[in-house]
Parts: sequence; C-alpha cells; structure tokens
Amino acid sequence: MATAWVARDKETEDLGMTPARATVTRFAPSPTGLLHLGHAYAALFAWRAACVEGGRFLLRIEDIDRTRCRPEFETAIIDDLTWLGLGWDGPVRRQSEHMDDYRGAIGQLDSMGMLYPCFCTRADIQSEVARAITAPHGPEGPLYPGTCRYLSAAERAARIAEGRSYALRLDIEKASAQAGRLSWLDRARGEQIAWPERLGDVVLARKEVPASYHLAVTLDDHLQGVTLVTRGEDLFAATDVHRLLQALLGLGTPAYHHHPVRTDESGRRLAKRDRAATLAAQREAGRSAAEVRALAGFPD
Repeated sequence: MATAWVARDKETEDLGMTPARATVTRFAPSPTGLLHLGHAYAALFAWRAACVEGGRFLLRIEDIDRTRCRPEFETAIIDDLTWLGLGWDGPVRRQSEHMDDYRGAIGQLDSMGMLYPCFCTRADIQSEVARAITAPHGPEGPLYPGTCRYLSAAERAARIAEGRSYALRLDIEKASAQAGRLSWLDRARGEQIAWPERLGDVVLARKEVPASYHLAVTLDDHLQGVTLVTRGEDLFAATDVHRLLQALLGLGTPAYHHHPVRTDESGRRLAKRDRAATLAAQREAGRSAAEVRALAGFPD
C-alpha cells in the first residue's frame, strides 16, 4: 500500500475497527473548495483503516457538479493530502471521466420502471410543502411531496418535448417493494435495517447531469471494489438509499463505519460554506503536518 506516514495500529483499534482481509477504503472529496480539518480527519480515518488491515486506500474526486468544481481545488486536494503524509493506491478516479457508467445505471433503473421525471423547481417544492397541512419530514427536512409522481406518460412526454428541465427521481415506494427487506452493517452501531423511505423520492440524475451523489457514490464504490466505506455520521441516513440502489442494480454491499464529524468551538460542523480553517492556512501559519494530524485527532 502506498504510504508516506506509518500509522499506529492502536489508534485504529481505539476507533472500534475490526481487522478484516483485503480491506479497501476510499476518501472522496469534491473539488469545490479547500480541505479543512474535517476533511483531514475523514481522510486519515479511512487511510488508517486500510493501513492497519493491510489493505488499500483509494482516492476519488467527486467532480460531477461542473458548475462548482474547479481544477485548482483538485490540485490543492492532492497537495494537501501529500503534505499530510498520505499516499493512495492506484490512479485517482474522477467521476467526470465516467459518465457512461452512471448513464448505464440510470438506464437500468429506468427500464425497471423505478424512475420518473420531476419538473418541479425548488420554489415549486417549497410552495407545495408550505401548503401541506402535515408535510412529511425526514432527517434532512421536508420530503419531496411527490407532485410529479402522478403525471401521466403523455404529460411527461409533452413537458420533455417542450425542453423543460427535469430531474429523475427514484420512486421509493415502488423500489422498496421490489427490493424487499434490506440491511447493512455499520461497524460502530452493528446491523442496521434499511429504511430508505425516510429520505423520500431522492434525485438520482438531472437532464444535464447523468448522476446525483446517491447514484454516483454507490456505483463508484462497487466499481472500485471498496469493502469498507468510512464517512461522517451526517451521511448515516443516506446509506439506506445506497443499500436500496445496491439491491436494485445487483451491486456488492460494503461494510460501513460512520464516524463523528469534526466541529468548531461552538459545536458547529466544519464546512466549506462556513469558511472553516483550511489545511493550507494551517500550513501557511507554520504548523507541521504532524501538528495538523494531531489537531485532526490522529497524533503520531
């Protein structure tokens, strides 16, 4: 396994990880900004899990959103990870180079009757939710009310012919009925029963882009042979949808480990949009890679 910095096994044991054979983990940032300590924690967590189990650590760049992703941020990600002392196995996978993979998966789901076009704007959805007396809510807020689910085939075709923009949503009730009862393993919490309905009819693709996060990450993990997905607790509920997609598409199911997210002094999750202190800023301030690894929670 590629490496520049040797991890201590006890650190990973303290995180509750159980060694397994042929473990493959990954770190998958989006090049929409600079990495901060939260990213460092996630990368180190995944890297150490692979290291202690004699496995492989992969790097994936999730750059589907071409309106926000920028090449200079990808360069900065590579520079930051290298400076931290992390190495990865094999070439970097860039989602923008694999659109045909996502189109193929969308085509498969569409042929199964699991998708429908949604022409609603965000304003339409907010208005519909506001009018509803008891709008259903999920972990991330109000769920899509299903406005376009009941459009006739003729109405859908007419709107598409008009050139209307649309998203492809997963009919969660139909998909769940097709897949049946599902479960997945979280190393921190044990066996989990999947309940994808709590996220509603999620978007899997748009007219302009053949994949959303949910579809791309699920397919990528399968194609890259990832056996252990490590990521923040904020994505715990999303795993139910990913497990459903695995069942529908006939994909492998990795183990998961949802770790705590890093927060600032006020307890707020570190995020790019909140201008969390970047690794580049830490470096420019004179801190060493070892000091930043310690700040991220992984002392040498």
